[in-house]
Amino acid sequence: MSIENFNLPEVEEEDIDIITLSDEDGNEIDFEVMDVIEYDGNEYVVLLPLESSNDSGIDEVVILLVESETEDEQFFVAVDDKNVELAVFELFKEANKDFLNFVDVD
Repeated sequence: MSIENFNLPEVEEEDIDIITLSDEDGNEIDFEVMDVIEYDGNEYVVLLPLESSNDSGIDEVVILLVESETEDEQFFVAVDDKNVELAVFELFKEANKDFLNFVDVD
């Protein structure tokens, strides 16, 4: 899922939600929480890596299922169903169409 050319309103740095996740190799990656989307009775978090992994100028978001949440911790799970991932991304695009420019990347 890709977005390009952020036009986000001015936000104080302390108001930005940053989470750190570990990949399968144990590397820690920082993400900005872009949105939380409700779909089909579940919550999904839309994350943007703080460091881009490509030189194209296009940023790709990560969508994860919020599996459980306690007062101190949240647990996220990869979305295995491509149709669910696309539906959540469409809801994210609709909710943020005034702030972000989206591009289709195959």
